[in-house]
Amino acid sequence: MTFRQFAFNNVLRNKRTYAAYFLSSSFSVMIFFVCALFLFHPGLRGQVVYSSALLVLAAAEVVMYVFAFFFVIYSVGSFLRSRKRDFGIMLLHGMTERQLRKLVFLENMLIGASSILCGIGVGLLTAKLFLLAGSELLGVSPLPFHVPWPSLLLTIAAFLLLFLLISLCTTLLLGSHRLIELFQAGMKPAGPPQTSAALSLLAAGLLGGAYALAATATASSVLVRMLPVTAMTIVGTYFFYTQLSVFLIRAAQKRLRFYWKKTNMVTVSSLAYRMKENARMFFLVTIIATMAFCAVGTFASINRLADGFAADYPADIGYVAKAGSSVEESQLRRIRGELDAKGVAYRTESLPIYYAKVVSSTSDFPVAWMPLISFSGYKRAVTAAGIAFDEKEPADGEALVLLGSERELRLLEQRKPASYVFTGGAAGTRVRESGLTRHVAIPESLIERAGNDLEGSFSGLVVSDGLLKRLEAASKDGERRVDRFTGFYVDKVESTLGVAAELTDHGRMRYDMDKPYALTVSGTLYEVQRTTYRALLLFALLVGTVFFIAAGSFLYFRLYSDLEYDRRQYGALAKLGLTEKELAGIVTRQVGLLFFVPIALAIVHSLFAFKAMQSLFSFSVAWQTAFILASFLLAQAAYFLLIRARYLRNVKKAIR
Repeated sequence: MTFRQFAFNNVLRNKRTYAAYFLSSSFSVMIFFVCALFLFHPGLRGQVVYSSALLVLAAAEVVMYVFAFFFVIYSVGSFLRSRKRDFGIMLLHGMTERQLRKLVFLENMLIGASSILCGIGVGLLTAKLFLLAGSELLGVSPLPFHVPWPSLLLTIAAFLLLFLLISLCTTLLLGSHRLIELFQAGMKPAGPPQTSAALSLLAAGLLGGAYALAATATASSVLVRMLPVTAMTIVGTYFFYTQLSVFLIRAAQKRLRFYWKKTNMVTVSSLAYRMKENARMFFLVTIIATMAFCAVGTFASINRLADGFAADYPADIGYVAKAGSSVEESQLRRIRGELDAKGVAYRTESLPIYYAKVVSSTSDFPVAWMPLISFSGYKRAVTAAGIAFDEKEPADGEALVLLGSERELRLLEQRKPASYVFTGGAAGTRVRESGLTRHVAIPESLIERAGNDLEGSFSGLVVSDGLLKRLEAASKDGERRVDRFTGFYVDKVESTLGVAAELTDHGRMRYDMDKPYALTVSGTLYEVQRTTYRALLLFALLVGTVFFIAAGSFLYFRLYSDLEYDRRQYGALAKLGLTEKELAGIVTRQVGLLFFVPIALAIVHSLFAFKAMQSLFSFSVAWQTAFILASFLLAQAAYFLLIRARYLRNVKKAIR
């Protein structure tokens, strides 16, 4: 038998231990390969979604690759620790340390190469299905089966490099080669788990504080609290497993009526050791599962933003000619010509946008120029879009904050009203905010932005007709400028898809771009926004699934690394009278806690994260949250039932 055959046989003999690692690695390769198929597919290049899909899928590739690196290196470290007795036997029979390192290197490369071949093979078999499902999710025409060479080469090269680097690094993970330590690995009686009341209290305080901050977050404070809440949750989770969980188990042991009932003594005492020994693994699984839940849930909820598109873009084509523009007439003529050529019936409405120079303001984020429109102009723009109008004109000296987008509504509702002094007259003209408009009249892309990300951005102010006339009459040249908005309104927004393509960048030419005009084409923008949100959801589903499967693999590693010890323990208990029924109950409870405690804590973390996210949206994300968490929980339950049955079958061999 050659040395390579010896390495191959070692892998086959430990196939039960390596199974989850191999399958998870193969799944990561498959998902990476499928993403690469989309990235390099020629049929996607001509789609409107291509630029956004390219960015999102490239980000998914990077995230999965980085995660795969840490997943593999953690897995290899776990396997090395579980095989120390094997290494001791090999060294005892004359194997040198150099040969041992070579053996570990060959085993890792063998598993890695097999994972690459399996992942790509399954990817090829399911590529057509993924392409059809991805096309449907992205909202593009079905992509034909095609395997670009760059996608194949990228996958092979990326994962060969990954497994090669980690295989070379395994020599650093081998640790001590003293025979006595290698033979006693997994057999040393662990000391009683110790816990600190102060650190346990710290864990409870950190998690409780993080939950309280998340639950009470508002639209204006959620971004500020995000970083401290995340840090508190991570640190609190770590101390929960290393300290608080053991502290709670110790407290349960002191309740003698519960502790001495049936087999609870075996379950609880063993659980205390398991929680302490597996604390890092539980911590990793909880954080990874939380990331998976939040990623999928967040992007599933963001897709709801597409439902409010019509409210954000009441004009199906919005055009703003900046002050002094010489291209207004020719470009409006061009837009009309394209609509006429498509046979699209339309109506138009125009209104001036007056920019007043700001002398002073009470805003924390003042602007030099403030866009103003008259109340009558605001009313015409809203009613032209077919929206029922029942707002009242602001009083003299007051103004309504002009809503630029529905997504800014929650922030603006909590914003402190500001007052402004504009040039005009001897002492200037003072105006104070008295409320918000109920509708978007001019999309935010077509006007200079006022406000900020923390307090909410808006599109200027709506003032009374009389106040605007006085400002115009009192201001001098250089103290004002006037743009003109023209809106085109059609019956179906889809009919404007592709209109004015040469004048826009994917349906939009923002006001802050160096052009004499600003332009939005709702048909094109809707298609871009819809497909971008769907691409983000596809990204979250792929990455979240990889994360979740990896988390399950960590649990599998830990469970089977303790198998030999559990066999000896349950074999000894069987001699004292433990029945198979009692064994099944103990194993079910212990494996159930191993599988569901990290997932339960991850669900709690996610619920508070979604509660904080809800403060940013004017619609409910409860349905998406419940669906995502229930789906992951059902998947975990199915995985638990499968692993429990296999594990129980292996453990029962010790008592027969």
